[in-house]
Amino acid sequence: MNWEVFIYFAIASVLLWTVGAYAAWRHRTGTAYATTVLGLLVFFAFILSMWILLERPPLRTLGETRLWYSFFMPLVGLIVYSRWKYKWILSFSTILALVFICVNLFKPEIHDKTLMPALQSPWFAPHVIVYMFAYAVLGAATVMAVYLLFFKKNDITDEEFDITDNLVYVGLAFLTIGMLFGALWAKEAWGHYWSWDPKETWAAITWLAYLVYVHYRQIPRHRDRLALWMLIISFVLLQVCWWGINYLPSAQGSSVHTYSISE
Repeated sequence: MNWEVFIYFAIASVLLWTVGAYAAWRHRTGTAYATTVLGLLVFFAFILSMWILLERPPLRTLGETRLWYSFFMPLVGLIVYSRWKYKWILSFSTILALVFICVNLFKPEIHDKTLMPALQSPWFAPHVIVYMFAYAVLGAATVMAVYLLFFKKNDITDEEFDITDNLVYVGLAFLTIGMLFGALWAKEAWGHYWSWDPKETWAAITWLAYLVYVHYRQIPRHRDRLALWMLIISFVLLQVCWWGINYLPSAQGSSVHTYSISE
């Protein structure tokens, strides 16, 4: 099995997730769970087949990390739906997953078995996987922020904000764990835990942005809409850290994390 068959797995998964999203709107909880989980299994089957084919975790290129994000986004949506029964969350998570799947379909990247020495550390795989899960959770928090800002507007309830906060707490926790794994990886690969490399600098900026949001929410007289905008800005910073850094002049030729434009 190779990259050319990805489109078939992608279509099957998205169709199943779409059925699950529709079932959630129709309050058919059992169907929503069954089809969403089945879609996740189909998608993960492709990830696993790529892992076997490449003889390494499919985590080296941006395209490979987008696979994990596309997998984790519906998973996080299902977790949120399971906990709070928001019927629209599966629709949003499916749309986000579809966006990243389409990017992979229209901009395929080279996937080979080559893995440079720095990426052969046992900390590399858990670092990237934990980060992708954190990105997916924080993506769900951003979806909630957009929903509250532009759809609920002045009718925001404490319960909805609690959901958003809980997603940020979980995402920030996994982001922190991912950074710790990254530090251990850097120590083994380059001999130091942290070097203020451009990628690491943006990782720190992203982490601090979410930390500022968490602390701002604890201020008794904080402004809800400002907090939501802070969350959206934090997610934009996260995108710069994830893939935007590859296109910044500061990272060209100086970042140890820029193995190629498709890292």
